[in-house]
Parts: sequence; structure tokens; C-alpha cells
Amino acid sequence: MSGAAPSKYITLVSGDGFEFVVLREAAMVSPIIKGMLDPRSKFSEALSGRCVFEEINAVVLDKVVEYFHYWYRYRNSDDVPDMDIPVEICLELLAAADYLGLDQAKP
Repeated sequence: MSGAAPSKYITLVSGDGFEFVVLREAAMVSPIIKGMLDPRSKFSEALSGRCVFEEINAVVLDKVVEYFHYWYRYRNSDDVPDMDIPVEICLELLAAADYLGLDQAKP
């Protein structure tokens, strides 16, 4: 299967076992995920298209996935609406964004 093109979608798994199917191109905004999925890396994630984040719970990962699709949808737009972020998960979401390298992402 080494010659097969990678799937258009990947699966992100939270520490509490929830799975999120994400458009691969949208998730590539994260340099960490991009590195994990790089076929040259030989990481198991690159082969399976499945990334497990033990330290991120489902509520936070759901919002991260929402951001990936939000970013993808508005990546070439000038008029971008605000994204709704519940106050109660702000700190955990900030930690997840830092872990995934979203503060250094280059669109």
C-alpha cells in the first residue's frame, strides 16, 4: 500500500476515546499533525491516518476540529466571523492549541 495516495480524511482520537474524522487538508494547519502524517516520517500515524492525543479530551478536541474546518473554510477570506468558544474550556483549548503548534502555524 506504499504507492497508494493518502486518504482525503484522517481520524483524530481524544484521550477519552472519541474519534473525529477530519479533512486532511484542514488538519494540516497544525504543524504537529502535518509532521505526524508526513509519509517520509515513517510514523505509524502517517501509515494509518489516525492520530491519538491522550492529553486532549473530547470536548476540547471537538473544538479543535471545529477550528480546523473553520480555518479551512475561511483561509482565503477577508471577512471572517468570530468563532464561538465557551469560556469554560478556554484554558484547555489554549493548551491544546499550543501543543498542536497552532500559534506557529503558517496559513
